[in-house]
Amino acid sequence: MTVKQVGAWCALAVAFFSSADAAELRGTVRGLGMRRGADAVVYIDAIPGRTFPVPRDHAVVETKDLVFAPTVLPVLMGTTVDFMNRDEMAHNVFSPDKCAGKFDLGKLAQGQSRSHTFNAPCTATLLCSIHPEMEGFILALPTPYFSRLDKTGAYAIRDLPDGDYRVKFWHPKIGEQSQRIKVSGAIMVDFEIR
Repeated sequence: MTVKQVGAWCALAVAFFSSADAAELRGTVRGLGMRRGADAVVYIDAIPGRTFPVPRDHAVVETKDLVFAPTVLPVLMGTTVDFMNRDEMAHNVFSPDKCAGKFDLGKLAQGQSRSHTFNAPCTATLLCSIHPEMEGFILALPTPYFSRLDKTGAYAIRDLPDGDYRVKFWHPKIGEQSQRIKVSGAIMVDFEIR
């Protein structure tokens, strides 16, 4: 075996054992009155002493048919979000929330896009001054360990290092719940919404 082959084998072994040792958190969220499960997010709260690199790729929120899509978007704090207007009419995107910098992107015509970076942990409300019925949310989270619910109420957070964490559930109409968990390998944590 050559040095190059040994190096390649070691890299492959590290990748295999790293992924094999990574934990997975799965579960479901059940409860009355939660008709829009896709708007719910389950995430791991801040991990003391851990920071995460800011994603190079931008996230995207579109305005289409007088709706922010997606209505709820979880991102790692530091992420830049592009707001693209897909409607034939003009829109405005702003947030009154201090944690988001109280930004106002001005008027966006069809096909226009403007960006904003979410640098702090925040639950930012998105509004349109032209169409007051529009509402969306950006969750700027302290870790990259988050998942939106699927239509069955299930979620999965993969590649999570073993450890003790606070896992949180958030929904715009229901609010937030949290619990402490110990993650080792694959575990299930369900939320029952009251």
